Amino acid sequence: MRLTVGILAGELSGDLLGAGLMRSLQDLVGTDQVRFVGVGGPRMQAAGLDSLFDMERLSVNGFVEPIRRFPELLRLLLQLRRHFLSEPPDVFVGVDFNVFNLLLERQLKKAGILTAHYVSPSVYAWRRGRIKRIARAADLVMALYPFEPPLYEDYDVRAEFVGHPMADDIPLEPMRMPARQALGFEPDDTLVALLPGSRRSEVSLLGQLMLEAAQRIQAAEPDVQFLVPCVSPGIEAQMKILVQAFPDLPVHLLALDGRQPLAAADVALVKSGTGTLEAMLLGTPMVVTYRLGTVSYWIVRALKRSRFVALPNIIADQALVPELLQDEATPDALASAVLEQLAQARAGQGPRAEFAELHRKLRRQASLQAARAVLRLVSSPVRAA
Repeated sequence: MRLTVGILAGELSGDLLGAGLMRSLQDLVGTDQVRFVGVGGPRMQAAGLDSLFDMERLSVNGFVEPIRRFPELLRLLLQLRRHFLSEPPDVFVGVDFNVFNLLLERQLKKAGILTAHYVSPSVYAWRRGRIKRIARAADLVMALYPFEPPLYEDYDVRAEFVGHPMADDIPLEPMRMPARQALGFEPDDTLVALLPGSRRSEVSLLGQLMLEAAQRIQAAEPDVQFLVPCVSPGIEAQMKILVQAFPDLPVHLLALDGRQPLAAADVALVKSGTGTLEAMLLGTPMVVTYRLGTVSYWIVRALKRSRFVALPNIIADQALVPELLQDEATPDALASAVLEQLAQARAGQGPRAEFAELHRKLRRQASLQAARAVLRLVSSPVRAA
């Protein structure tokens, strides 16, 4: 009997995850034995998705745009609900895009349709009370990190650790020399990567700070060079303006994502977020920082439930990398921490061995594990009472 999978991704990152899941399901049950219907981007459509409408119609940014576009998003939510209730799939998989997908999943689950949520929301870090709402929406949660499933144990929801796709994508072998060669640097160059973020608001908060820290690093390491990945023309233009105030600073603005600069660097100064995970998987020592507006910071601090903010520290449950946040994130403190990491790396110390062990722990063929979890749900569903 042909399996019908409803699936929805609302962002490009989810499109990548969804496509991997779809291809693994096709490998397990046969391409002709599974049908996918829902919403996704170009990768999911290339994998065989029957897309009900363009994923870009769901794309929103920041806090204001979702409010402004609420009527349209509500119409799309109701359209999807009507479709899946009139033509029920064997299982519906919401890929990240948490608010929208969890609302849809809850409606479908109430109607008796099996639901799975791919990527546990970050309940480990803040607003742990969301687990109750997730449990009402999803029969299965597929988690990227091993510490996440235990958080769901007291709730009527199945949670399984499937591994992280980024850990599968990045090889265990060091990429430092190939990355340096690709970027045109020598093996013995001293390189520090600066990653202030991929959003203009983050660059506004952290770009100047990181360049001031870089100036102090250069005073102690005159031969150092700085690599700044710019994921969009807008970010590159923003950084060019900031760099003009530091004419003697050897800064290379690279029209790339963070992977090659992180792989090539001796040390990275990284905004808290996914970049810290990527640096860890690449084996690059790092200093982690973040700044928010005063009100936002105190709100986040009040809701925060994790001891750490850097993913390597959260996964290891210990302080593998320095975290300098908010008022502690001064140019002098950041420079001192980067120089200390650089000295440790040169001495053959630092967390590289721990990074490699965490990489192996997360490297589990995530797409395949997620596909198997979905098939287990379909074959022996555990439903909420």
